[in-house]
Amino acid sequence: MARTVDDLLAEARSRITRLDPLAAAKAVEAGAALIDIRPEAQRRADGEIPGAVVIDRNVLEWRLDPASEHRIPDIAKRDRLIVVLCNEGYSSSLAAATLREFGLQAADVIGGFGAWVEAELPTRPGLSSTRT
Repeated sequence: MARTVDDLLAEARSRITRLDPLAAAKAVEAGAALIDIRPEAQRRADGEIPGAVVIDRNVLEWRLDPASEHRIPDIAKRDRLIVVLCNEGYSSSLAAATLREFGLQAADVIGGFGAWVEAELPTRPGLSSTRT
C-alpha cells in the first residue's frame, strides 16, 4: 500500500525529539548545534538566526554523516545534539529522523523559524548567502 507524506512525517516524528523554540535555544546555549535548512530565498526574506549553521537541505546528509568525507567535523559527531530548523517544522522533522539513522542525536524545532520569531528569540536580517 502506498504511503503518504503524512505517514512519513508521523513516523519520523515518532523517532525524534521535538523541541519548542525556547527549549531549542537552551539546548544551543548548552552546546547543541542549530542547523538551519531553509532555502536561501527564505533566509533572505525572513531573516536568520545568529549562530545557526546554514546547511542546504540537499547536502545535509553528506555534511552531517560522521562517515562522510564531506562532513563538517565539528558538527558531525554522535555525542553532540543537532537541532534542525526549517520554516514551519515539517521538513526539519524528516531531516532529523534521517540524521538519527546515522546514530546522531537529532531533534527539530516545533513550528520552525516562524515559531522562533514568535517566541521573540534572536534573529537578524537575512543578508547572508554563505553556504556550508
